[in-house]
Amino acid sequence: MQLAKAAAALDALVKQVDGARKSVEAGLGSGASKKTAGAGAAVAVTGLRGTLKRWFDFYNGYDPLFTWWASEPYKSVDASLQTYATFLRERVAGLRGAGVEQAAALAAGPGGGGRRAGAQPGRGAGAQIVAAQPGSSDDIVGNPIGRDGLMSELAHEMIPYTPEELIAIANKEFAWCEDQMKRASRDLGYGDDWRKALEFVKNQYVEPGKQPALIRDLANEAIAFLDQNNLITIPPLARESWRMEMMSPERQLVNPFFTGGEVISVSYPTQTMSEEQKLMSMRGNNIHFSRATVFHELIPGHHLQGFMAARHRPYRRLFRTPFFQEGWSLYWELLLWDKNFAKSPENRIGMLFWRMHRCARIVFSLSFHLEKMTPKECIDMLVERVGHERENAIGEVRRSFAGAYNPLYQAAYLLGGIQIRALRRELVESGKMTDRAFHDAVLEENSIPIEMVRASLAKQKLTPGYTTSWKFYGPVE
Repeated sequence: MQLAKAAAALDALVKQVDGARKSVEAGLGSGASKKTAGAGAAVAVTGLRGTLKRWFDFYNGYDPLFTWWASEPYKSVDASLQTYATFLRERVAGLRGAGVEQAAALAAGPGGGGRRAGAQPGRGAGAQIVAAQPGSSDDIVGNPIGRDGLMSELAHEMIPYTPEELIAIANKEFAWCEDQMKRASRDLGYGDDWRKALEFVKNQYVEPGKQPALIRDLANEAIAFLDQNNLITIPPLARESWRMEMMSPERQLVNPFFTGGEVISVSYPTQTMSEEQKLMSMRGNNIHFSRATVFHELIPGHHLQGFMAARHRPYRRLFRTPFFQEGWSLYWELLLWDKNFAKSPENRIGMLFWRMHRCARIVFSLSFHLEKMTPKECIDMLVERVGHERENAIGEVRRSFAGAYNPLYQAAYLLGGIQIRALRRELVESGKMTDRAFHDAVLEENSIPIEMVRASLAKQKLTPGYTTSWKFYGPVE
């Protein structure tokens, strides 16, 4: 009987799992490589446990004979896998706290798929989140892929620059941001000490309970600006169909800022958090930071992007790339800056903070994978160079090196935005298209490498064996 064979296979699997655990225990060593391997193995075992559960749930209860044969053997295997994952996490990787399942869910966000507009799963990416604890970065386990790995990823994403050139671009953009920060700081009366001006802006947050109303008002403000400047078509249903939810304290350990799409998930403290955590969350999601975040997540950002992607060339979701997914929303941060969306020095500082943050993401994520920065150094960079609250910086780095994202994901925000900005210069500033026609056309291409969006809009003829060549930033010195 096939069911009897399935039950026997489950019994054999218990012995196999227990044997693997004993074998690993007998050969336990020490060092960073052990921690990395243990963390990755714990996540892999948890994934296998989930696969087995889905198989069991498919038949259990629906096929009485299956349940009769497999129920008890399945429980034994499930318990063995759970014990093995805990062993790998605690004894091999040396990590305590939240289970792998919880951490993976926190990294991915609601629905298990990252941001709703289309998160990019890793292709052998960086570290795995295993146990998120307030105030601690010990759970951030690194697994850099090296320069060759980055070059392979860049070729896949059709980016004709080396990692070192991209870091140079980020540093050049960072220098521009610092200059603009000083200008805004002088307008607020702080001279060139922009960090003092940043502290002033951080303390302009709404009281608990008022954040949802703020998000609603900021969303409406951005939509009105787009309409007044005829920048993009916003279907009536897209205007009405977004919604809001509050982010749990656990998820805020991984996502200290808003995430979005059809649902904007708002990061703000709850009564269960410590006083220090509450303050960091409120300061990190203040009025002026939120002003730049809301349109990034909703309209014209991820919500509108996801809305259009469901209706135009949806088959291209198979080829989705963070350079389009995240680059689209980041591009609007660049364009709305140029369109004077920022009404005050505080607004400008809010927008510049995020732009500096995206520059830093390029530097620290690529440097990590080049084995030139540790997770702790990445956190310190965000605190010291960008001005992050430390708790938020830890969450940001934890999220960056989670297995849910590929190694280029964090670099893709600003670089993708720069690509779309360069394409706009070619097609809009040249007079070939209006802003509205350009933005509508880009969204209708759906998520493919932006060089391919360029080829489509420019009606460029492509040949088999085409390789990337578009220097969207120009030469890098």
